[in-house]
Amino acid sequence: MTSPHHITIAGAPEGYDAKLILAEVAKSGPVVHIARDDKRLAAMQAALSFFAPDMPVIVFPAWDCLPYDRVSPNADISAARMATLAGLVHGMPDRFVLLTTMAAATQRVPARAVLRDAAFKARVNDRIDEQALRDFLVRMGFTQSPTVMEPGDYAVRGGIIDIFPPGQTGPVRLDLFGDVLDGARRFDPATQRTTENLSLVELAPVSEVILDPAAITRFRQNYRIAFGAAGTDDPLYEAVSAGRKHAGIEHWLGFFQDDLETLFDYLPNVTVSLDDQIAPARLARWESIEDQYGTRMHALDQKGRMDTVYKPADPALLYLTDAAWDAAIADKRVLQFAPNKQATGVGVIDGGARIGRNFSPERQQESISLFGALAEHIRARMDAGPVVIASYSEGARERLMGLIEDEGLAETIPVTDFSRVSKTGLHLAVWALDAGFEADGLTVISEQDVLGDRLIRQTKRKRRAENFLSEANSLNPADLVVHVDHGVGRFVGLEVVTALGAAHECLLLEYAENSKLYLPVENIELLSKYGHETGLLDKLGGGAWQAKKAKLKDRIRQIAERLIRVAAERALRTAPALDPPDGLWDQFLARFPYVETDDQLAAIEDVLADLGSGKPMDRLICGDVGFGKTEVAIRAAFIAAMCGVQVAIIAPTTLLARQHYQNFAERFRGFPINVRPLSRFVGTRDAALTRDGIADGTADIVVGTHALMAKGVKFKNLGLLVIDEEQKFGVQHKERLKQLRTDVHVLTLTATPIPRTLQLSLSGVRDLSIIGTPPIDRLAIRTYVSEFDTITVREALLREHYRGGQSFIVVPRISDMEEMEEFLKREVPEVSYIAATGQMAAGELDDRMNAFYDGKYDVLLATTIVESGLDIPTANTMIVWRADMFGLSQLYQIRGRVGRSKTRAYAYLTTKPRQKLTDTAQKRLRVLGSIDTLGAGFTLASQDLDIRGAGNLLGEEQSGQMREVGYELYQQMLEDQIKAIRSGEAEGIIDDGQWAPQISLGVPVLIPDTYIPDLDVRLGLYRRLSDLTTKVELEGFAAELIDRFGKLPREVNTLMLVVRIKAMCKKAGIAKLDAGPKGATIQFHNDKFASPSGLVEFIHAQKGQAKVKDNKIVVMRDWTKERDKIQGAFNIARDLAAVLKAEKAKG
Repeated sequence: MTSPHHITIAGAPEGYDAKLILAEVAKSGPVVHIARDDKRLAAMQAALSFFAPDMPVIVFPAWDCLPYDRVSPNADISAARMATLAGLVHGMPDRFVLLTTMAAATQRVPARAVLRDAAFKARVNDRIDEQALRDFLVRMGFTQSPTVMEPGDYAVRGGIIDIFPPGQTGPVRLDLFGDVLDGARRFDPATQRTTENLSLVELAPVSEVILDPAAITRFRQNYRIAFGAAGTDDPLYEAVSAGRKHAGIEHWLGFFQDDLETLFDYLPNVTVSLDDQIAPARLARWESIEDQYGTRMHALDQKGRMDTVYKPADPALLYLTDAAWDAAIADKRVLQFAPNKQATGVGVIDGGARIGRNFSPERQQESISLFGALAEHIRARMDAGPVVIASYSEGARERLMGLIEDEGLAETIPVTDFSRVSKTGLHLAVWALDAGFEADGLTVISEQDVLGDRLIRQTKRKRRAENFLSEANSLNPADLVVHVDHGVGRFVGLEVVTALGAAHECLLLEYAENSKLYLPVENIELLSKYGHETGLLDKLGGGAWQAKKAKLKDRIRQIAERLIRVAAERALRTAPALDPPDGLWDQFLARFPYVETDDQLAAIEDVLADLGSGKPMDRLICGDVGFGKTEVAIRAAFIAAMCGVQVAIIAPTTLLARQHYQNFAERFRGFPINVRPLSRFVGTRDAALTRDGIADGTADIVVGTHALMAKGVKFKNLGLLVIDEEQKFGVQHKERLKQLRTDVHVLTLTATPIPRTLQLSLSGVRDLSIIGTPPIDRLAIRTYVSEFDTITVREALLREHYRGGQSFIVVPRISDMEEMEEFLKREVPEVSYIAATGQMAAGELDDRMNAFYDGKYDVLLATTIVESGLDIPTANTMIVWRADMFGLSQLYQIRGRVGRSKTRAYAYLTTKPRQKLTDTAQKRLRVLGSIDTLGAGFTLASQDLDIRGAGNLLGEEQSGQMREVGYELYQQMLEDQIKAIRSGEAEGIIDDGQWAPQISLGVPVLIPDTYIPDLDVRLGLYRRLSDLTTKVELEGFAAELIDRFGKLPREVNTLMLVVRIKAMCKKAGIAKLDAGPKGATIQFHNDKFASPSGLVEFIHAQKGQAKVKDNKIVVMRDWTKERDKIQGAFNIARDLAAVLKAEKAKG
């Protein structure tokens, strides 16, 4: 700190530094605060919003990829950076705080002049050059896509242009009439419906690389100067020459623009404040960048490598060297914060605060009351001024309030921000603070000081999981589908067929022996996805499919009856009612280091209600790996043990049992509960002691493998049985479990995501709670999808090794293991690895997994066995070789193995260099790369779900049956059957399942491709349309179409009417309705009409205009116009439906 205006402020602990920044803003204007990393940035943002909620805080985030990565930074992040820079150029308020990180501040950014030119403005009723707008979008890094889902997308549909600009505001839709902007509105990307109307639209670039002709020429020159003439095998050079964005293109920013600036150039007269330890972190980062550059330059000289070559740009082009950094801040006022006291003197002043007291000594000693010590400390500090306790969430604050009031501190005041804190008293705020501090006249205690590590960050608004669902549900050409009447076929695509002189869009399905079936789009609901990529096609018109379906129907009926019987028997039994003990319960909950998610809270409430009901609980809790199912079990176990009954927890593998034991023992420390383990890893003496404890009742909670089910184990008073990963137990084990559980409470946990339909079909047979939201803390896993690159993989493994963590390498086949072992020995000799495959003996596999769990090896090289249940918090890097060979849910499950703790996890999905991927593999990897949100995988897995998962719920044999008819149809049949048995309709009724009326009116029925060109979108709309029945729903749907795509063409209007007629026909039991200019013919489903007398009346009422002929009814009319024909057909169907309704009302 050489310059006179560079000052160190000692005694400025984190949290308090926000107060000092705000004082500086008040005194001298805007401040840029540079945080060490993104976590400190988030903490500073929370602190600023607590101390001054109305102060404008702008964030300039760093790229979330490493220097010289093969991937670009996340689109949201690039967009946020550009939006901030554009804001700084175009004018800011007088006072604001700009928060950024050390990595972002030490990286050069595009010049201000570039951002001034790169803005696009348009007002409603102004003329717009559509081509210029398109060119602008491409140049600014927007990508064209069929529907706009995330920042940086744009879509052009006729006169409507959708654009999702960077920033937090959401996408806009421009409505052009010729070349005049007719209207502009903002819409919700999830529903595609308008949210507000705009009069002015402003767009900023999405990416720092702006591909205009000058930049491309500059890049080509610089690239050739640096690396010589580029060959044809250089994909980056080829892509840029063609004006296309290439993955990771941003890392060559210095080649595109020769006048890059720093962030400080955008802010000529601001004060810069720095986090503690910025200088060493900055120098270490520069050294690592230089080292990465050196490694890649060295790799360029190596011949005969298996992967594609990477040509790195000189680091000084993009990153600030030490000298450049000093020059950039030389003339700024700089405040360096230091948390501890220092001797004041030249350039060092005292901030007047110190780090607060930490209660970890009291936490460790069980004889001291933790909350008693806290209460004493609060009383002592309240004499000096107000005390604020910062909690992480509303729930945690309420809990703390109760615990503090129990200690006799009656007056606690909840506050939203610092302005509400009065001169004295105890205040409780929701503020995510890592550690408290004490300053003159203010004490802040954080929840972490008292209860130890809290692992939560604030939740961001998650992208709606349904988006992914709709994406995964859509049909793609070549998918296998199941038609209710004809069986398994292959979907070829949409074709327009001309029938009765009118165009009609149909789905073309291909069956065995190349036979084709055209299915009208309005009957699309007769199709369901088969759920497998391969399968045998059925023969069209053959009886095999109907026979298969009938046989299955019978088996389904048996299964459904069995389920209902189980449920009825259960309702008659009783079990002890268990209620949580007061006082101790709150203290026990306060030890849980996370904020419970809503789903988790709901599951916990369900379990508590079940335990207190006096009937035996039989609840299944489904949740993705690491979503907090264990916590639900821990709480149930606590209640049961405190009520004096024994608890058994059974896990399928020794590794899981051991993990559960450690979890339980840790949480129950200091409570009067005895937790014992029992598995292969427990010594014989210990095991004998545990067995005795089980028999005489001294062991309250026992955690073990199926050793707990052995004949020699007798419980004295078993009250709760918890089964983890039930799907892994064999049939005999399940039988033995059933004997154990006649009148005990049973809680089953499983990670196999069970699709929603199954949840319905089992409703009431076994209570089900689904935990679909991830714990708030888990940082989303940063997923990279790229070709296998030796250097990237080596650096990933070493980075994890040096930060003290472990890594997984997953290969698809056992035959790939050898190649990977060679690679590790040759390229990464620094790390130790151990291999594990499913073909090893169970004992050996367990031993190997346990060795890895204990941290004896750095890398676990395995096949897909890592999918199941391992929870290793220190493992945070995952490399998947040949990711294109895995299914979506498999990849998701594998990826879920990392990122279990507070550290950022990385998943590299690598593919074979220079090999073309299939379309589906590309789509899968793209979906995975974009889902950084966590909960989405649960719904995703239920899409691509390997069908076995749901099979295990009811019995061993069904997965085979599901294979026969495809997944969705199986669910549907089971659900219908259970409903029927429940309502007593199942006796003697022949259920004819799904059918759909066929309607031909000789009018065009389709969504024209000129109206909606994109096939996927069109199919999705057809699918949704087939589910709508009422007029209100259809009106809503029409409004949405007009909103999204413009005025409805005539054909679409007709399609809507046909859908309404179809719904009426279904109500009236009409299977076929043909209408022409002279009238209509009607054929009933199964040639039966449920009310023969009503039908006679209907024919009479037509006054000789209707007659019966060959099981059909012919109604004569004179319909010359199309409108009359459609309306007339609807009226006939409506009248017949009314006849049926009247009959039912009588019956």
